[in-house]
Amino acid sequence: MLVFLLFVVAFLYSSVGHAGSSGYIAVMNLLGVSTAIIKPSSLSLNILVATIGLVQFGRSRFIPWKLVLPLIALSIPAAFLGGKLSGQLPDQYFKPLLGGVLLFAAWRLVAKPLPAPPTGTDAKGPQIWKIFLVGALLGFFSGVTSTGGGIFLSPLVLFFGWADIKHTAGLSVTFILANSISGLIGQVQGGAELPENLWIWLLAVGMGGLLGSQMGSRKWGGPTLKKLLALVLVIAAAKLIAVLF
Repeated sequence: MLVFLLFVVAFLYSSVGHAGSSGYIAVMNLLGVSTAIIKPSSLSLNILVATIGLVQFGRSRFIPWKLVLPLIALSIPAAFLGGKLSGQLPDQYFKPLLGGVLLFAAWRLVAKPLPAPPTGTDAKGPQIWKIFLVGALLGFFSGVTSTGGGIFLSPLVLFFGWADIKHTAGLSVTFILANSISGLIGQVQGGAELPENLWIWLLAVGMGGLLGSQMGSRKWGGPTLKKLLALVLVIAAAKLIAVLF
């Protein structure tokens, strides 16, 4: 059951340029996996699925490198710091707040039209200091929550009109890969250990990630991806808010 659900999560998340860590954490918690190995395991699975997504969206030329590079410049050290501090912050206050933000983002995706990304003479993009600030903040959140940060990045990019849905997915998966690696290193240095049967989970999410990223980068259109992204945000929010119960 665990392997099957990991496959489903990877398929769903990878179709919108995410890697699935919040879903993996929810599934593993539900099925009673040891808390000590959930966070480093979810980041390990994230790294594989994000790598697959990077290749798929990169092949289709949906990775906006002008946004990616400044975003990850500060997000990587911030994710490392967040990973080291992940066990020291009060989950009962911090995570429900983030969950509420994600629920609002999901509602905003399906309830109102999003700003169009700049084109032509207006296509200068956001100011560089805004990209650095967003990267640092979301990198820290990704390390603390043991996610790659894509669940926070995607709605922001769409709301600000920095990119369309497919380029947002390509941006997100690249951001997730960088922060998952950094966050995992921070957790391992903090004493986290990986399970012996991790390779089975990696196989499951690898297959799901390959199929999902192919559908997202080559088959499905913008409206479908927006609905899927909203669903992913709701799942992620439910996982974060669950610490209240």
